[in-house]
Amino acid sequence: MIIYEATKLEFISDVTNELLVERLYESYQKKIGRTSKSEINSWENSLHRMSNVMQDPDIPEDTSVAIEFKIPNTSKRVDFLVAGHDGTQDHVVIVELKQWSEVEKVTTKDALVSTYLGGSKRTVTHPSYQAWSYAALIHDFNQNVQDQHILLNPCAYLHNYRKSENDPLTDDHYADHLEKAPVFTKGEIQKLRDFIKKYVRYGDRSQLIYQIEHGKIRPSKSLQDSLAAMLKGNQEFVLIDEQKVFYEDAFHLALESIKNNQKSVMVIEGGPGTGKSVMAVNLLVNLINEGLTALYVSKNSAPRNVYASKLKGTMKKTQIDNLFKGSGSFTESDKNEFDVLIIDEAHRLNEKSGLFSNLGENQIKEVINSSKFTIFFIDENQKVTLKDIGSIDLIKRYAKELQSELIQGKLISQFRCDGSDAYIAWLDDLLQIRETANANDRGLDYDFRVFDDPNEMLKEIEELNKKNNKSRMLAGYCWEWPKNGRTSTLHKDIVIPEHNFSISWNLSDSIWAIEQDSVSQAGCIHTSQGLEFDYVGVIIGPDLTFEDGQVITDYTKRAKTDQSLKGIKTIAKEEPEKAQAIADRIIRNTYRTLMTRGQKGCFVFCTDPELNDYFRERLSMSAAYEDLSPRHVEMVAEESEKY
Repeated sequence: MIIYEATKLEFISDVTNELLVERLYESYQKKIGRTSKSEINSWENSLHRMSNVMQDPDIPEDTSVAIEFKIPNTSKRVDFLVAGHDGTQDHVVIVELKQWSEVEKVTTKDALVSTYLGGSKRTVTHPSYQAWSYAALIHDFNQNVQDQHILLNPCAYLHNYRKSENDPLTDDHYADHLEKAPVFTKGEIQKLRDFIKKYVRYGDRSQLIYQIEHGKIRPSKSLQDSLAAMLKGNQEFVLIDEQKVFYEDAFHLALESIKNNQKSVMVIEGGPGTGKSVMAVNLLVNLINEGLTALYVSKNSAPRNVYASKLKGTMKKTQIDNLFKGSGSFTESDKNEFDVLIIDEAHRLNEKSGLFSNLGENQIKEVINSSKFTIFFIDENQKVTLKDIGSIDLIKRYAKELQSELIQGKLISQFRCDGSDAYIAWLDDLLQIRETANANDRGLDYDFRVFDDPNEMLKEIEELNKKNNKSRMLAGYCWEWPKNGRTSTLHKDIVIPEHNFSISWNLSDSIWAIEQDSVSQAGCIHTSQGLEFDYVGVIIGPDLTFEDGQVITDYTKRAKTDQSLKGIKTIAKEEPEKAQAIADRIIRNTYRTLMTRGQKGCFVFCTDPELNDYFRERLSMSAAYEDLSPRHVEMVAEESEKY
């Protein structure tokens, strides 16, 4: 999605005649709907500077210009694009605009600088790294860029920044990044013009901005498919912005903790799809390569089993088993027995360990005690059982008790749900988890559908799965899960008689998510949390209904075999309101988690017809809000033709 597109001549005219801000505002409101004129006014200085840059007679008048391009499958935007031809090849110059006036070098970490943002000093990615990483993401995701050999040339322009002698911005520490994406500062307008003219000698012959905006999006990489290559040292994922900052912080803090024999704890908070697991595995790989004893730890066995399955044949089973551990593995570990423990899905940690929850004291305390450096990746809104006690407050408490230095960070960039922050906020509003500004805006690009017939939803998921085995059925835990006698899908567990529909729970707990024949089996929260798919079809059971304008939860409708709410009835006898509040949050969190497993789309069927109607009404309101722009209609038509 692009907010503004024009020729060089039209862009300069809009700036000169003071029309650009108004046109940006109108386009932003139409396409995104969440901005203010004051926010756009803040761009005005930068865009005036770019107008000055473009006023070079050797930059052709029919060169294409674009402002605010949303990178596919992410929530990130490119500031400024210039498109044209060098006589042999199509080129797009990517310009990252900064209004910074000062910078400090961060020498111990890769690609980071310090500057003043929002009234305080912050560590952020170097502008050259940021511009390069955005170009890399566009290349990875956009099929037109790859197939038509459109070359992307990133750079950064800090128009308020005046270079000094031995300037920190261009220090040798950043040489590799400056080579990939040069940086231009105040007084270097001609150098920036020369950079653009090196690639844009002729106008846009191929409608390059259109090709990029409308290019078919390549599927996102999944962590489970990329794991083996990552362990071999390949860079499968580009870390951007705060991901890169926190990765560098964690990597160097781990090395310093071990060197100085000082226990340290880091907490990284982030919602669904913000890259927590990608960061976790990157740290695992690179710390192992530094010769450290590092383990990936999770309460939920599903991601560990999937990762182990993907690594079969690449290393010995004992090596695999030594990489991935359950969170209950440290009840008897010695103090600082391990160099690094990387705790993914830390919100799922329990107090006690063991099959009968009778071992150990507290899993948070035990993992901190067992390692010199412990990093927790956490999203407290994904607690889905009564036993889930992982919280930032508890981590702080035990870090202090065990005399560990503690550092916190929060991931914001969205890489799942088509990179739509809007969808996540809309979903929270839809499930009445919290009121958000996104009551109607769910984002244009995420495929959300409501089905009246679960058979039709299953059929659609099966069809989509034929492409790459990355679409799955999921369900709320409202149907019994027999422990015995389940040897084939002929045994149907989830039965909805009014629709003549039946499906079995997944036969394999461990690698159901990647088994070729499991598309016609339904996974639950325990077999899908921590994993991702292209599309998910979610059956919402009778534990979630709609009545008198409210989404209602009822924990008594959960299956008896579900251990998520084991003990809730005991609490209810003593404190019924407390029990209801706890169960209510768990049920809503469960469906929120299930409905954010899909990278490209989520389909839902509700056993409660009123809830289905409510979802459909909210979907209609969202469509009306988006006003079904011509591009949105075109996208829907394209998707319909595919399937």
